[in-house]
Amino acid sequence: MPPSSSPWEQIDLLSLVEAAPVPEPTALPVAAAPPEPTSSPEPPAVPDPRPPCPQRLLILDTETTGLSPRHGQCIEVGAVLFDVPRRAVLSQLSFLLPCEENPALHVNGIEPAVTTLPQPREAALACFQALVESADALLAHNVAFDRQWFGHGPLPALARPWICSMDDIRWPPERQLRPTPSVRDLALSYGVPVWAAHRALTDCTYLVQVFERCPELEELLRSALEPRRLYRAEVSYAQRQLARDAGFRWNEPVPGAWSRRLSEREVAALGFPVQAVEADSASLRSA
Repeated sequence: MPPSSSPWEQIDLLSLVEAAPVPEPTALPVAAAPPEPTSSPEPPAVPDPRPPCPQRLLILDTETTGLSPRHGQCIEVGAVLFDVPRRAVLSQLSFLLPCEENPALHVNGIEPAVTTLPQPREAALACFQALVESADALLAHNVAFDRQWFGHGPLPALARPWICSMDDIRWPPERQLRPTPSVRDLALSYGVPVWAAHRALTDCTYLVQVFERCPELEELLRSALEPRRLYRAEVSYAQRQLARDAGFRWNEPVPGAWSRRLSEREVAALGFPVQAVEADSASLRSA
């Protein structure tokens, strides 16, 4: 340190301190960007087990002199060819078949003498067969009853899938219908006026007008075409209301039991056990 020229001279201490290098600012570590979220792979789409919706329905009804071909005969057939996507009637037909007596006259009001009057019966049968061939499926309100008359007498056997609007279609709950509604109750629930009953074409017309007012018709028909088997409810007498609420019927068609035709999906949703009483319901859907 150089001597001061004067003992009273103040030394500039700052001049004695060497300028310390100012450290360069160090860059802060940059946090790594979070990885891009990877979307979990979508589960594979579960194929819908239901058949495709029929595009054309042949809506059928019969009037008969008895409850089965063994104890009566079919005396009237009504049919309407219905386009499902357009909710439109394409063709309709009704014809009588001759009978000598009609024990069900009080039900259908068809006089036997009227059935024997001259009419183009052969042409009507040929037209009916053409309507069947134009349809993807046949629909009746009580298939178990109506189907049995075809393949007997002059009526041809019908090789098309069948849909029962009473037992196969699960009508929307907001309609507040019984599980197996009558044509009359079904029509009224959709605002269709009921002005006559128990003639074949009239009942077909009621079903047509219900379908015209049914926005979910395609879904109902697809579900109705699911394979079904006949099941017996395994319930005690005290539990019989469970079976009744689920649409099971007592003594029909299984004597002494609550029974109903169900798909596998419907069986899985039940709150009580059931027992299959029929090996395969596919035969029920074709003549």
